Amino acid sequence: MFNRICLRMQCMLLFVVLFTINQGFCQNKAKPALAKGSLFIIGGGDRSPELISALIKTAKLSKNDYIIVLPMATAEPEASFEAIKTQLSAAAKNNIYNFNFVGEQVHHQPWLDSLAGARLVFITGGDQTRFMKAVLNTPVYDAIHKAYNNGATIAGTSAGAAVMSKHMITGNQLLDTNYRETFNKLRAENIEFESGMGLLDSVIIDQHFIKRSRYNRLLSALTAYPKFDCIGIDEGTAIIVQDKNITVVGVSQVLRVADPENVRLRENHLITFDNLRFSLYAAGDKFSLK
Repeated sequence: MFNRICLRMQCMLLFVVLFTINQGFCQNKAKPALAKGSLFIIGGGDRSPELISALIKTAKLSKNDYIIVLPMATAEPEASFEAIKTQLSAAAKNNIYNFNFVGEQVHHQPWLDSLAGARLVFITGGDQTRFMKAVLNTPVYDAIHKAYNNGATIAGTSAGAAVMSKHMITGNQLLDTNYRETFNKLRAENIEFESGMGLLDSVIIDQHFIKRSRYNRLLSALTAYPKFDCIGIDEGTAIIVQDKNITVVGVSQVLRVADPENVRLRENHLITFDNLRFSLYAAGDKFSLK
């Protein structure tokens, strides 16, 4: 009798162990882990050799890896490609390709496959709205995300920095028909957003930040999305984003504003709030996103 009871207990224990292992296998199979890459977001302006070296180091290029440049933000794609190719070639011996996805080329499968398999993708400056009109709701958008989720580094400068955000600043003031590099108003419903690449889900990026005094613009963005981190990157400077961890590189500074308290809308679109978190960083500094 005793032996039968022990045998039954052993069988039950084995069943529980096998069931647990099987459940864990099924859960892992249903939710595969994505190996996200890095973002290298440059605030525009001149790119020093040291900044380019930091980009190549971040990308961790092996001998057989290649680099793809996406120049769709600019009206001069060939000149923009040649400029960044010269800099990248001085720091890395990898092949560099120019994929100017315009018109029906957004469906060119060989380019799409190569883009998804790239180890470093660089988005040039120009007009962020022009870039997103070329790629939004196309296979190019999906290929960039696939490359990122496969471990690639997605880099961008100026307009190529702005497109990283889910809610992208266009630069237009809705309460003023004249374009100005520096906003002359700090009011609600003045800043225009469009859909960006969404590589940063709850972060809004602004570029050329200190050089062009874009504080009004970034504060307007923060009051539109008060739960976001709003980050202004100056020229010649970049942030390296790996998961929620950020490292600053370059010659100038990066500003972050977050967590405004008691945001209120007054007459004539005037914005008021009590406090916010205001941080300023330079090369070598690290911080984390919320």
